Amino acid sequence: MPIPRSVPGVDRSLLRDDVFRRLRDAIVDGTFLPGEQLKDADLAEWLGVSRTPVREALLRLGASGLVVAVPGRSTTVSAIDPKAVRDARDVVAAMHVLVAREMAGNLSDADVARMREANDRFARAVSAGDTAAALDADDELHAIPVSVLGNRAIESVLDQFGPVVRRAERERFAAGGQDTIERHERLIQLLAGGDAERASELTFEIWHSLPAERTTPPG
Repeated sequence: MPIPRSVPGVDRSLLRDDVFRRLRDAIVDGTFLPGEQLKDADLAEWLGVSRTPVREALLRLGASGLVVAVPGRSTTVSAIDPKAVRDARDVVAAMHVLVAREMAGNLSDADVARMREANDRFARAVSAGDTAAALDADDELHAIPVSVLGNRAIESVLDQFGPVVRRAERERFAAGGQDTIERHERLIQLLAGGDAERASELTFEIWHSLPAERTTPPG
C-alpha cells in the first residue's frame, strides 16, 4: 500500500475521531482506492499515532461500508457498490429532508449568508474543475442547517452514511455541477423564506439526483 508522504501527521493529543476523519477523507477523496489493502501499521506510521486508534477507526469505517475487513487476514477499501450507495443516499436524503422541514424560516441572516458563500465557492470550484473543493463547499453548505438544528441523532446518522454518498458524488461533480448550483440557490431561498414544504421537496430532489448505477471496480 503506497503511503502519501506529503501529509503531516496527526498531533498525538488529538482524539480518535481525528484519526477516523483522516482515514475516512482519504478514502472519499481517492487517496486510497477501491480494492487497496490498508495495513494498520503503515497507517499508524503515516498519521504518527499508535495502531490502536487506527484499528478503532477501521472498525468504524467498516460499519459505514467504506472498508471490508476479513478477520485475521486483511482490510481493504470497498468498491463503490450501487446498492450500498442507494441505501446510504436514501438515509442521508431522509435526514436532510427532516432538517429542511425543521429549519425553514429558522435560519438567521448570518446562517443564510454562510450558505450563499458556500454555494459561491462551490460554483467557483465547479467552474475550475476542482472536484475536491466542490465537495468541500457542498458539504459545508448542507452542514450549516444541520449544525444549527443541533439534532445529535441526525448528525450521527449523517456522519456514518454521508461518506458513502460523498465518495460516489465525486463522479457527479467531476462531470460538472451547474444544475446543483441552481438547486442550492433555490434551496437557500426556500429555507430563508420559511417554505418548509417546498424546501423539503427540493432537498429530496437534490439528494436523489445522485446516480448510483455505476460501480468502481477494485484497482
